[in-house]
Amino acid sequence: MINVVPVVLCGGSGTRLWPLSRSGFPKQFLVLSGTTSLFQQAVERVNAIADSDIQISQTLVVTNEEHRFLALDQLRELKAVHATLLLEPIARNTAPALTLAALRAIEQGDDPVLVVTPADQTITDQVALTSALQSAVRAAADGTIIILGITPTAPETGYGYIKRQGGVKAFGEFSVAQFAEKPDAATAQQYMDSGNYCWNSGMFVLRASTWLKALRQFRPDVAGATEQSWKERSSDAQFIRPTKTIFASIPSESIDYAVMEKCPGSDIAINMVPLAAGWNDLGAWDAVWQVGAQDGNGNVMQGDAFQADTTNSLIYASSRLVSAVGVDNLVIVETADAVLVADRSQSQHVKKVVAMLEKSERGEHALHRKVHRPWGWYDSIDEAERFKVKRINVKPGASLSLQKHHHRAEHWIVVKGTAEVTCGEKVILLTENQSTYIPLGEVHRLKNPGAIPLEIIEVQSGSYLGEDDIVRFEDVYGRFV
Repeated sequence: MINVVPVVLCGGSGTRLWPLSRSGFPKQFLVLSGTTSLFQQAVERVNAIADSDIQISQTLVVTNEEHRFLALDQLRELKAVHATLLLEPIARNTAPALTLAALRAIEQGDDPVLVVTPADQTITDQVALTSALQSAVRAAADGTIIILGITPTAPETGYGYIKRQGGVKAFGEFSVAQFAEKPDAATAQQYMDSGNYCWNSGMFVLRASTWLKALRQFRPDVAGATEQSWKERSSDAQFIRPTKTIFASIPSESIDYAVMEKCPGSDIAINMVPLAAGWNDLGAWDAVWQVGAQDGNGNVMQGDAFQADTTNSLIYASSRLVSAVGVDNLVIVETADAVLVADRSQSQHVKKVVAMLEKSERGEHALHRKVHRPWGWYDSIDEAERFKVKRINVKPGASLSLQKHHHRAEHWIVVKGTAEVTCGEKVILLTENQSTYIPLGEVHRLKNPGAIPLEIIEVQSGSYLGEDDIVRFEDVYGRFV
């Protein structure tokens, strides 16, 4: 029996899918195909490969501190999946992330085989993926590194390539001759014509000890710092946290650059299992259009969207009616606080807009108008000088922190459910259509003691209404910043 630990790398920001994907709610947590998020799909895919001699152990999810509650909430919706979350205190790319998972896996078992996948890809043929991963697991059991190579369907210039050599081996794998960077169009066509190249999927299968051995050999600086940060880790609730001060000193490096590209010709064996399973990394809006359900005119429509005399376009409406007339080859994406219009062939460059927003210190690069929190969410529905109006939804049994504000007062009106309100020394219960007032500087808390979601309208008034005007005294989620 081969013990397998699924490892889901969930740290990307997805800037090319702005305005739907933002750093505070990146693309892996979005539902872009099907009924579950890309992250949930990735977790379920790698948990579906068990068979008579492959046993699945607890999933390891590596994500960053900021997204821990998003990941936890979405994992809770997958009833059959058990997972541990390893939190990166600061982004350091995928090599340190996989190292954390390998160290945890070895502590928990007998040097299991890790099935490593990004959290932001889509696969249309689960049967083909399962078969390829099962072959990869068996091939990796002897200490070989296995990478899944995507059988190319076009001379793509946006992907890295893997060159294979020699004949097929026992489990359908081939030796890896070399890795190639993203090519120009002519070189990509040559790769296609040769039949010896696959796209680099970013999915790897290898024993935990194999990864650690290779990293220590090729990048001892990354290995040493990550291992030290892991030794001094802390744990709380469902989270494991490496030490931030040491983790911040780790060089930022990818799995490919740190290890994989150095393996061919070394004493670390690396092979490739080809995969043809409708793979797409959804790296830009054009990719979302490619995998979407196109109508007879080549349009992909999502939400309250209409078109007339429009062709080959993606129209994504999330909060209002969006119409397009007489256009071709466009991406139109609408959210509650931003609209993107782009030539579909230029959708890789959406990240330039995000960079400009960040440079201008505009909040739209990071957060949606609707912001998710561990206790629920809030939607800032209106604001101007000295006032802001929020719609707040609190999960059953959940509670906001005990807090105060230096610069604003708040009025709360209950729309649905029951609110337990702490205001100074008083604790009161409010039901539908009842309201209360929280004076500036008063210590307060909002809790939902009921069995249904609590919804309130909050009206803030004051000289400063920023989210950083919060002083927390108690918080069940450990947030004190």
